[in-house]
Amino acid sequence: MKDVPLESVNTFIRAMPQMAALDISVMELSAGHAVMRLPFSPRLVAYKDTGVMAGGAIFTLLDSVLGMAVFTALDTLMPVATLDLRVDYLKPAVTGCEVLASARCTSVTRTIAFVSGVAYLESEDDPIAKASATFIINRPKNEGTSE
Repeated sequence: MKDVPLESVNTFIRAMPQMAALDISVMELSAGHAVMRLPFSPRLVAYKDTGVMAGGAIFTLLDSVLGMAVFTALDTLMPVATLDLRVDYLKPAVTGCEVLASARCTSVTRTIAFVSGVAYLESEDDPIAKASATFIINRPKNEGTSE
């Protein structure tokens, strides 16, 4: 994917209701790599007594950053969709802290992209969740063939 300014990407992200509701934004993009952020909000607390952030919000952040890493690994912008996603939650997000997520696209075939990532508070080396996924790439049927 060609270089696209973060401002343009975040404008696109904010147009999606779920992303806008969670206030997720893109922090970094490079070929096959993305970093996104989910700010803390009291609305996202799953358990009032502990202040732990809802796992669904972290799941959405990870799915989004993994997909963004796939977009940046492609030569041309085209539709992709999550085919399979596994998230292993390692520990809770600390109350009041934003959650960051980083992902790398490790391999791309004609129709499938493989990607992995982590959600973390301060360092990727101390993740609160790990994820791996495959995304289907919706290429035009005649791309790269004589059809």
